[in-house]
Amino acid sequence: MKTLRPLALKPLSVREIRPAGWLRRQLEIQAEGLCGNLDRFWPDVKDSGWFGGAEEGWERAPYWLDGLIPLAWLLGDKALQQRAARCMDCILDRQQPDGWLGPGTSQKEKSAADLWALFLILKVLTVYEDVSGEARVQPAVRAALRYIDRHIDHYTLSGWAQMRWFECLIPIWWLYERQPEEWLLHLAQKLQAQGFDWFSFFDAWPYRAPQEKGRWSQMSHAVNNMMMLKSGALYGRMSGQDRHRLFAGRALELLDTYHGMVTGVMTGDECLSGKSPVQGTELCAVAELLYTLETLLSVTGDAKWADRWERVAYNALPAAFSPDMWAHQYDQQVNQVEASVQKDPIFRTNGPDANIYGLEPHFGCCTVNMSQAWPKFAASLLMRAPGGLAVCGYAPCAAETTVQGVPLMLRVDSSYPFRDSACITVESAQPVCFDLLLRRPGYAGKMFVNDTPVTERDWVRLSHSGTKTVLQIRFAWETLQEARPERMTAVTRGPLVFAAAIEEAWRQIPSDDLLKAFPHCDYEVLPRSEWRYALSDSAAENSVLQAREIGAYPFSPQGAGLSMTVPAVPIAWDMARGAAAYPVVPRRTGDDTVICLLPYGCTSLRITEFPLITDDP
Repeated sequence: MKTLRPLALKPLSVREIRPAGWLRRQLEIQAEGLCGNLDRFWPDVKDSGWFGGAEEGWERAPYWLDGLIPLAWLLGDKALQQRAARCMDCILDRQQPDGWLGPGTSQKEKSAADLWALFLILKVLTVYEDVSGEARVQPAVRAALRYIDRHIDHYTLSGWAQMRWFECLIPIWWLYERQPEEWLLHLAQKLQAQGFDWFSFFDAWPYRAPQEKGRWSQMSHAVNNMMMLKSGALYGRMSGQDRHRLFAGRALELLDTYHGMVTGVMTGDECLSGKSPVQGTELCAVAELLYTLETLLSVTGDAKWADRWERVAYNALPAAFSPDMWAHQYDQQVNQVEASVQKDPIFRTNGPDANIYGLEPHFGCCTVNMSQAWPKFAASLLMRAPGGLAVCGYAPCAAETTVQGVPLMLRVDSSYPFRDSACITVESAQPVCFDLLLRRPGYAGKMFVNDTPVTERDWVRLSHSGTKTVLQIRFAWETLQEARPERMTAVTRGPLVFAAAIEEAWRQIPSDDLLKAFPHCDYEVLPRSEWRYALSDSAAENSVLQAREIGAYPFSPQGAGLSMTVPAVPIAWDMARGAAAYPVVPRRTGDDTVICLLPYGCTSLRITEFPLITDDP
């Protein structure tokens, strides 16, 4: 029987990971905000059809659970765990004898079903089994996959399930590694054959320019594209073909070339929208790209995926929420000087409120799908590697696990990425020898371990022997300027992108809808300071970095752990439809000055791509 190619890096159990420092605080903020409270007031979760209610019974409750479950166990929050368990009991208790999971149980409803939500809840069940050890999960997943196997013999994949067929490989491979039955491999082959052929599509990819305003396409849909990047790696575990193994790199290169932003994401409001910094990126696309990158890192072991993962997680992800995570945007802009309701928005397919911060601006998918991003990021920082353990990211965390049957603790003490150092400590209950892999980020700069410069690329292989190892890690980041289209420039340092800090005025939008009552209300955010500046090509080399105390809300203007000043030039810069005009030809309007930049993720209003200006001779 064919076997699956093993994972290059195997995620630890969520039960073994403990977030610390600012990362734990960020997860606490998530639990205190929308994610930890939707089941108390939002009908699409509180009264979901998945739990026996009469409201939405498709993707929203599964999306929410996909983040709530790891969040509850990472925090050790017993009350949150109990609420998650009650929801999962409702789902498991309602499984039909034929294996169907979820609402819509009549034959007519099942025959017409888009199976995407079923794929999604099966992925959630694998997460739940990991944290809870619930004995009913494995037989429930097997029965549901058996149902899918029979169903698609008569009703081939369509709609969202056809575009996202590879997502079902996640529960299929999970089950196959526990119960290696050949029909699971056949099911994977059938799904690939019936699903959209992303592999061939990118051989002659047509989306090198944005579609015209108002034209919507599944194939150009940003979230679909962020998800499909992992399709080749997942399917390649069975096929073994280089075409599948290399697919993500080839597809991402095209997406970056024509739609990539400095924050590591693509524009997509809601479909791929080019490289203008005022086109938006949907929050679901950010969350799904992070999960895709975690999957690619695990399957391939290629450190480049972790570089992109950190860039997205520390910039695009936190920028999409209010600092307290009670409100979020549907679309964020790299140059976002105002977040307001617009009758004729700049976005190509999204509506007037897509840019505001609120409960469910434009559409409610992001309200729930945003829940998975931070918990899964935390759970992916440390992984198993052949012969030992791998430190994939340097955010503060710890793992209590075993290697060669010996209990041990691996701890990462840091304020990374707000600081450029970390201390890694391994303490084992008894002497044990194993490999310890440290990722060397690919950002420009040097890495030192115990003051010794690192010469290896990607992964530094060290060893733990005895009972205690302490490693002092230091990065010598350079402040750089990244060239952007239309003679724009962006400032980066290590994994962080920096943006001009525009003073923000948050205005609650009046509403008679009780769902929009404080704290889960809607806001416009308006500028209260100047933002019309250009930078010269020497701005980075003349920058001054200032370490600050990380606040109670780490991703906020007040809580930012780092700031930077750079020389700048005031210019004339128009606005149109609530956005900074693009492109812009800079024209001086005043004397040279100095402006403050903050990490992109700490801003709600910002200029990130600045016009590049040449000093007069």
